[in-house]
Amino acid sequence: MSTNILSQTPKKSESVSINGKKLYYEIYGEGKPLLLLHGYTQSSKSWKPYVKEYSKEYEVYLIDLTGHGKSEPFKEDLSIKSVAQDLNSLIQYLQLKKIKAIGFSFGGDVLYQLTLINPSLIKSMITIGAVGTWTINDFPEYLKAFTFENRNNFPWLKTSHDGDEHIKAMMNQFKNYTIKVSDKELQSIKPEILIMIGDDDEGMDLEEVVRVKKNLPKSDLWILPNISHGAHEGETKDEFIIKSKAFLSKK
Repeated sequence: MSTNILSQTPKKSESVSINGKKLYYEIYGEGKPLLLLHGYTQSSKSWKPYVKEYSKEYEVYLIDLTGHGKSEPFKEDLSIKSVAQDLNSLIQYLQLKKIKAIGFSFGGDVLYQLTLINPSLIKSMITIGAVGTWTINDFPEYLKAFTFENRNNFPWLKTSHDGDEHIKAMMNQFKNYTIKVSDKELQSIKPEILIMIGDDDEGMDLEEVVRVKKNLPKSDLWILPNISHGAHEGETKDEFIIKSKAFLSKK
């Protein structure tokens, strides 16, 4: 029991000014660096249940991406590329030369941008419910449901962020969630990538998944049957941890 408690206590946590914005991170464990990146409107807290497993082998970085968690609210329009630039600057501040990473949804889209900004940084990465290209314009029903007025329908919001200002800014910026990675950009991506998708993920276009898989030089595709967006959670969590550790441990 005490080991579990210890594993949930970061060896370091800090808020730092990066590109004029306050960003927050926590570090756990020992080993080579592994970054865990959360989805849009989540925070690094969503990865807390996984820290115990990964911190046995890695130095685990939980990061509140721009506009989320204990990082300060959005001050400008959402740009996935800009979020990735902030993350890259934070990584430089942390003096990390090579990393491995797992990104869920928004966190996955940010990782694809990070590989383009800093091509030699990431050794291998896993993206869950994300292939680097996505636009809210294809999902008007999401915009209608995902509003500040409906915030009580999404219980994680209150526990993930520092107050209503944060939540309002995120909800208001959702309309700007658009990112595209071209075939040529995909072909230039160096890390080995495991693309993990639930086949019931309504937000994922399978044609887009195929395009990305086809153009990425080094990629594996793992499609989980009867699973929706959070393909690493719930009943698939244990299998995900086993497979993700096996994938990341490859030389």
